[in-house]
This record gives sequence, structure tokens and C-alpha cells, in this order.
Amino acid sequence: MKTLKIGIASYKDMKARTMGIAQGRLKPKPGDPKVWFASTESFAKVLSHKNRALLATIAATHPVSLQELAGHTGRKASNLSRTLKTMEQYGFVRLHRGERGRIRPEVPYQAISLELPFSA
Repeated sequence: MKTLKIGIASYKDMKARTMGIAQGRLKPKPGDPKVWFASTESFAKVLSHKNRALLATIAATHPVSLQELAGHTGRKASNLSRTLKTMEQYGFVRLHRGERGRIRPEVPYQAISLELPFSA
């Protein structure tokens, strides 16, 4: 099963990690999170119950356009477009541009795993 690993870290910690990697002082381990959020609240906002249901619908139905996805979900295509663009920034979906400007959403993972340490 292909799983996207998510981490929670403060902006300061994420910046220090990124700089450490860029400067060669830190080498990411294969099991390290690929996507980071600054708080559990921001994570929960992007992956709300409604948005997790959207990901499940995309994975199950493989829609060929946003209009088809709108039909499956009952949500407006314009609303879906905004939501999916945000989710694409985190790697939760891939948006493929097709003929006549159609956008085809794809979910590249079967699961998302949250790594949430209790201390630094």
C-alpha cells in the first residue's frame, strides 16, 4: 500500500530542517515525512472529513473531469477546483490537464499517515 507520511513541525523547525538539507548537514531518512504542516489544526482543515470523503470518491470512481466528480459528490466544480488545487500543493492529489482544458483528478496514495511526536 502506497502511503504518504505527514509530519507536524513549527515553521521555525521546518525552516531549520530545510536549510539543513540544503546545506548538506541533514540527510532525510527514507521513512521521514514527505509533507509537513505547521499545526494539527492546519492539517485537520485541509484533510477535513468532507475532503477525506472527496479523496475516497476520486480513488473509487476515477473521474475523467471535475464535472464528473461534481456529479459524484454533489459539490460545485468551482468549489472542487479550489479544494483540489490546495490538496495538490500537499501532494494529496494530482491534477492532469486533458483535452479542451479538462482537469482529471487522481489520488496517488491509498493512505495518509500522520507522525505526531509529543516532544521535540
